Amino acid sequence: MQLISLLEKMKMDHLVFQLDTLCEQASKKDLGYREFLIEAMQTEWNGRHMKGVETRLKIARFPWVKTLDQFDFSFQPSIDRKVIRELAGLSFVERSENIIILGPPGVGKTHLAVALGIKALEAGHTALFLTLESLITRLTRARMENRVERQLQQFVYPKVLIIDEMGYLPMNRDEAGLFFRLLTRRYEKASTIITSNKSFVDWGEIFNDQVLATAILDRLLHHCTTLNIKGESYRLKEKRKAGMFGPPPKAGDVKPEQDEEQS
Repeated sequence: MQLISLLEKMKMDHLVFQLDTLCEQASKKDLGYREFLIEAMQTEWNGRHMKGVETRLKIARFPWVKTLDQFDFSFQPSIDRKVIRELAGLSFVERSENIIILGPPGVGKTHLAVALGIKALEAGHTALFLTLESLITRLTRARMENRVERQLQQFVYPKVLIIDEMGYLPMNRDEAGLFFRLLTRRYEKASTIITSNKSFVDWGEIFNDQVLATAILDRLLHHCTTLNIKGESYRLKEKRKAGMFGPPPKAGDVKPEQDEEQS
């Protein structure tokens, strides 16, 4: 009882919970004092680490938890797995570099962004996930309530900020200005991961201002890895499996009159 009391005073709750099991295992393995102490401290650290990850996951507000191991790279051969492995090493977080993931809807952009964010959480970093619409809504509301500086600071704090769905909705000039202020605050201080269905040449349409778009891209791309996914939607793939669509079109299948309509 004295040992339990001491552990509780030291707030080693995970070790308290596992103590009887550890003692039993130590006896079976015939561990020495030093080896047992290592096992005990490792148990406490593991418990605290997992609790920290769970806490950071709640704060991050990911739409779901998906890992890199769950990503079907065979379906998206345009992705360089070597680049993904390098990013998974999280040196981009240590160097406060950015990642931009481009591609059409459904190719796995958000999955990759979330998976890298989870890697960062597991390594002890803070992260936050927001769609662009949610980000702009919160910044606009904060400006109307005269607390934009406080809101910007909250978005600057996470070591990894994931901004999803860039390009689906255009911004007005005021909204684009707020976004620019946020990126300026994070520039070379923290990492930002952005997913977008628009190529960089179309970002002027997103911000309704080509000059501002150029300034934003200048900051984002200065220290950045760009992934351009060229493939079919996972969702359409599943529908084709169910027989709801025919096979994907092959090169040369499009009729001349259809070419004119799509150009």
